Amino acid sequence: MPTVVLAGTLDTKGHEYGFLRDRLREHGVDVLLVDVGVHEPQIDPDISREDVAGAAGEDVGELAGAGDRGAATEAMGRGAAALLVSLHDEGRLDGVLGVGGSGGSSIVTTAMRALPVGVPKLMVSTLASGDTRPYVGAVDVTMMYSVVDIAGINSMSARILTNAAGAIAGMVRASVPPMAHKPLVGASMFGVTTPGVTRARERLEELGYEVLVFHATGTGGQSMESLVAGGFLAGVLDLTTTELADELVGGVLSAGPERLEAAGAAGLPQVVSLGALDMVNFGPRGTVPARFESRTLYVHNPTVTLMRTAPDECRELGRQVGRKLSAAKGPTALFVPRRGVSMIAVAGQPFHDPEADDALLAGLSETLVGVEVHEYDLDVNDEQFAVAMADRLHEMITTTPRGDR
Repeated sequence: MPTVVLAGTLDTKGHEYGFLRDRLREHGVDVLLVDVGVHEPQIDPDISREDVAGAAGEDVGELAGAGDRGAATEAMGRGAAALLVSLHDEGRLDGVLGVGGSGGSSIVTTAMRALPVGVPKLMVSTLASGDTRPYVGAVDVTMMYSVVDIAGINSMSARILTNAAGAIAGMVRASVPPMAHKPLVGASMFGVTTPGVTRARERLEELGYEVLVFHATGTGGQSMESLVAGGFLAGVLDLTTTELADELVGGVLSAGPERLEAAGAAGLPQVVSLGALDMVNFGPRGTVPARFESRTLYVHNPTVTLMRTAPDECRELGRQVGRKLSAAKGPTALFVPRRGVSMIAVAGQPFHDPEADDALLAGLSETLVGVEVHEYDLDVNDEQFAVAMADRLHEMITTTPRGDR
């Protein structure tokens, strides 16, 4: 019988968790109730708040007495993460469900994010209709909007919580159909690099790989690098490194300053290109910061506005790519498309800017050391360019002893 862990602040949401526990048992699943609050619980848990705090090296009485909500939230999140990972390793956790407001959502999703990808994770939250990135991160946390506040059982909350119980019960009972085992390759893609990545994916599939494509939206890059660090991938085809531009200039799709470092640190074979480094991403046209009004802007769709990276920004991006690739411990190749790094950077398109492209290459030459480089008089979406990247990655993977990765 699968086990669902209910993790929540039982000092304020105990009655709601009792309701959830009853609904889950109706679905024929076992339940473990974990208290992540710091005050006296409204119902008895299976794992106490003292145990949760202790897993973080803290005393729950001291956390409660200090009156520092932020510190308590952080500590209980760490403790809950450690406990849930331990329960999963022991085979006592098949899925996790939580409900809460901002504090409870922060604690429980911190714990959820520590669990492996694929473990069912469902958070019913008052915050789920807004920016969920701080709660979901780069893993498969499912968030459900609570519609009403988590404040007692009423006709609306009962329906929402019953749905949540049914959802997680279905998740933990679901089985993945048998699939042929193939080595996994991660690939990064954006709308403006889709033709190139699609052809590279097709070529890698012909060569016997399963390709996981990650949308370069910040969390996409983080997810790919998380799988690299977790040892899931045999290699990386990082054709679309655009998230570096958002991190540098202040766009909305940054993957953080460590993007493009995980494969190198792990010694994993990687083939890299400069896809979509011609752009920084913002939301609707009216959200573009005033300081960029004089720049070249392109409305990609009603919710996405692109800004052309300037020559000085491109030079620094080139330096960053060069430094990151030069520090790699494993086989690394850089593929340079001389005729455009995106479909709107080629001749005749709005982001065509030879000066900026030259600056990008100049920056690379300043910092790139000991890295294999392939230059093509093609654009990033050209079929020949895509197949060449895929073939080189295959060569790297098949000639690199596993122990050297």
